[in-house]
Amino acid sequence: MTNSNKKSGLLLVAAFASIYIIWGSTFLAVSYGLQSFPPFLLSGLRFLIAGIILFIWQKSKGEKVSNLQNWKRNGITGILILIGGTGLVAWGEQYISSTEAAIAIATGPFWFIALDRKNWSNYFSDKTIVTGLIIGFSGLLVFLKGSVSGATISTDGLSRIIAFIVLAISSISWVLGSLYSKNNPGSQSRLMNISQQLLIAGIVSTLFSGAKGEWYQFSFSDVNLYAWLGLGFLIFFGSIVAYISYIWLLTVKEPVLVSTHTYINPIVAVLVGWIIAGEKISSLQFLGLIVILSGVVLTNLSNIKIHKRTKVKIRKWNQTFIRISNPYKHITQ
Repeated sequence: MTNSNKKSGLLLVAAFASIYIIWGSTFLAVSYGLQSFPPFLLSGLRFLIAGIILFIWQKSKGEKVSNLQNWKRNGITGILILIGGTGLVAWGEQYISSTEAAIAIATGPFWFIALDRKNWSNYFSDKTIVTGLIIGFSGLLVFLKGSVSGATISTDGLSRIIAFIVLAISSISWVLGSLYSKNNPGSQSRLMNISQQLLIAGIVSTLFSGAKGEWYQFSFSDVNLYAWLGLGFLIFFGSIVAYISYIWLLTVKEPVLVSTHTYINPIVAVLVGWIIAGEKISSLQFLGLIVILSGVVLTNLSNIKIHKRTKVKIRKWNQTFIRISNPYKHITQ
């Protein structure tokens, strides 16, 4: 193996590790940031600082800023993906753990299929995809039951339920932004497009934070070390390193392979939350996670060349989880 091949192989490993581990760890980083920062200010600072860094980097390389149309397109994408898709997660984590947030967000691929109307005829004519959707949403119901079971209808219980609803809206917003970006790409480099998305999302989120009154309840002098570390991780690793790794991987590998981060991130989030923060997950929640991920994998099997018999075996294997998870009285927490 030549040195260039070795270097390329190491870059691939590092890039995949980046989108697997970093994006899976951002849920816990958000929870640390929320110890001192209000949610929308935390998101605003994260996006704004990361956007400034990438924008200056691209300008230093001589790239010129294109027309207002690109700013408009990147602004819509940034608001939908970053504020709606990521900012709402920060708000939701005020009421639920980072582990619960990560598992709830794992339903993203299902919303993508549900909202991608152009490809409905392809999606819903495939029994594997339909089965995967049913299994995935069954897993979500199991997970939600494990998250709110035993809780009385109190302010805390209602807040948790609302938080899960907001996370569902967050997933939908992320998908809408992704579909819009796919159909309305900017004419600049990808990094310049991303910098503009981050800048606009950061400005809007920060202004919204002010309008919501978060500024009056916040003081930088009161920010603890863990919150600063959480913000720093979100800026440099979550919004820059992982983003760049993701963009580079899309240029050298098939999108189906790159998208496997969707399956790994919730697992990493669960492990990181358990090991570092001591977050707990009930057996019912864990079962819900397995069922959700099984459904996600099944919906994406049509994108992978695989023998029909293997698909049938996987489909039968997944269906056993539905039988296990219902009725719930047979599952102990």
